Amino acid sequence: MKKIKDSLFRVSAVCILISAFFYQFIPEIAPWLMALSVAVFSVTTVMTPYPGKSIRGKRLFNIQLFACVFMVVATYLMFKHRNEWVLAMVSAAVCMIYAAIVLPKELAKEKEQ
Repeated sequence: MKKIKDSLFRVSAVCILISAFFYQFIPEIAPWLMALSVAVFSVTTVMTPYPGKSIRGKRLFNIQLFACVFMVVATYLMFKHRNEWVLAMVSAAVCMIYAAIVLPKELAKEKEQ
Protein backbone atom coordinates (compact mmCIF):
# COMPACT_ATOMS: atom_id res chain seq x y z
CA MET A 1 0.00 0.00 0.00
CA LYS A 2 2.87 2.39 0.83
CA LYS A 3 4.44 1.88 -2.61
CA ILE A 4 1.12 2.69 -4.29
CA LYS A 5 0.76 5.90 -2.24
CA ASP A 6 4.34 6.90 -3.02
CA SER A 7 3.82 6.25 -6.72
CA LEU A 8 0.57 8.22 -6.79
CA PHE A 9 2.26 11.05 -4.90
CA ARG A 10 5.15 11.25 -7.35
CA VAL A 11 3.00 10.93 -10.48
CA SER A 12 0.58 13.59 -9.27
CA ALA A 13 3.46 15.94 -8.43
CA VAL A 14 4.87 15.54 -11.94
CA CYS A 15 1.40 16.08 -13.43
CA ILE A 16 1.06 19.31 -11.44
CA LEU A 17 4.29 20.56 -13.00
CA ILE A 18 3.19 19.46 -16.46
CA SER A 19 -0.19 21.17 -16.15
CA ALA A 20 1.46 24.39 -14.98
CA PHE A 21 3.71 24.28 -18.04
CA PHE A 22 0.89 23.40 -20.45
CA TYR A 23 -1.32 26.23 -19.17
CA GLN A 24 0.60 28.54 -21.51
CA PHE A 25 -0.22 26.41 -24.55
CA ILE A 26 -3.49 24.61 -23.76
CA PRO A 27 -5.39 26.75 -21.20
CA GLU A 28 -8.61 24.73 -21.71
CA ILE A 29 -7.17 21.35 -20.66
CA ALA A 30 -4.45 22.31 -18.17
CA PRO A 31 -6.83 23.28 -15.31
CA TRP A 32 -8.51 19.88 -15.50
CA LEU A 33 -5.18 18.07 -15.31
CA MET A 34 -4.18 20.38 -12.47
CA ALA A 35 -7.43 19.69 -10.58
CA LEU A 36 -7.03 15.93 -10.85
CA SER A 37 -3.35 16.08 -9.90
CA VAL A 38 -3.90 18.39 -6.94
CA ALA A 39 -6.75 16.19 -5.70
CA VAL A 40 -4.60 13.05 -5.79
CA PHE A 41 -1.61 14.91 -4.29
CA SER A 42 -3.72 16.33 -1.46
CA VAL A 43 -5.39 13.02 -0.66
CA THR A 44 -2.06 11.19 -0.50
CA THR A 45 -0.65 13.96 1.70
CA VAL A 46 -3.59 13.73 4.10
CA MET A 47 -3.41 9.93 4.15
CA THR A 48 0.26 10.03 5.19
CA PRO A 49 0.28 11.93 8.50
CA TYR A 50 3.38 12.73 10.51
CA PRO A 51 4.34 9.52 12.36
CA GLY A 52 6.16 11.21 15.25
CA LYS A 53 4.98 13.00 18.34
CA SER A 54 6.93 16.26 18.28
CA ILE A 55 5.04 19.52 18.02
CA ARG A 56 7.47 20.82 15.40
CA GLY A 57 6.90 17.77 13.20
CA LYS A 58 3.15 18.17 13.46
CA ARG A 59 3.48 21.86 12.60
CA LEU A 60 5.52 20.97 9.53
CA PHE A 61 2.85 18.48 8.47
CA ASN A 62 0.25 21.24 8.89
CA ILE A 63 2.39 23.44 6.63
CA GLN A 64 2.16 20.69 4.00
CA LEU A 65 -1.63 20.71 4.36
CA PHE A 66 -1.63 24.49 4.03
CA ALA A 67 0.40 24.10 0.81
CA CYS A 68 -2.29 21.73 -0.50
CA VAL A 69 -4.88 24.43 0.18
CA PHE A 70 -2.73 26.90 -1.76
CA MET A 71 -2.67 24.44 -4.67
CA VAL A 72 -6.46 24.14 -4.59
CA VAL A 73 -6.70 27.94 -4.71
CA ALA A 74 -4.25 28.00 -7.62
CA THR A 75 -6.38 25.47 -9.47
CA TYR A 76 -9.51 27.56 -8.92
CA LEU A 77 -7.71 30.63 -10.25
CA MET A 78 -6.58 28.61 -13.27
CA PHE A 79 -10.19 27.77 -14.07
CA LYS A 80 -11.08 31.47 -13.79
CA HIS A 81 -8.17 32.34 -16.11
CA ARG A 82 -6.61 34.61 -13.50
CA ASN A 83 -2.86 35.01 -13.54
CA GLU A 84 -2.71 35.06 -9.73
CA TRP A 85 -2.69 31.26 -9.82
CA VAL A 86 1.07 31.52 -10.24
CA LEU A 87 1.43 33.31 -6.89
CA ALA A 88 -0.66 30.69 -5.13
CA MET A 89 1.36 27.89 -6.72
CA VAL A 90 4.69 29.51 -5.80
CA SER A 91 3.47 29.92 -2.22
CA ALA A 92 2.52 26.25 -2.15
CA ALA A 93 5.90 25.29 -3.58
CA VAL A 94 7.80 27.30 -0.96
CA CYS A 95 5.78 25.72 1.85
CA MET A 96 6.25 22.22 0.42
CA ILE A 97 9.98 22.63 -0.12
CA TYR A 98 10.47 23.96 3.40
CA ALA A 99 8.49 21.09 4.91
CA ALA A 100 10.21 18.51 2.69
CA ILE A 101 13.64 19.66 3.82
CA VAL A 102 12.98 20.11 7.53
CA LEU A 103 10.50 17.28 8.20
CA PRO A 104 12.91 14.34 7.64
CA LYS A 105 15.50 16.05 9.86
CA GLU A 106 12.92 16.49 12.60
CA LEU A 107 11.80 12.86 12.32
CA ALA A 108 15.42 11.64 12.48
CA LYS A 109 16.09 13.82 15.50
CA GLU A 110 12.97 12.49 17.20
CA LYS A 111 13.92 8.85 16.52
CA GLU A 112 17.39 9.55 17.85
CA GLN A 113 16.01 10.64 21.25
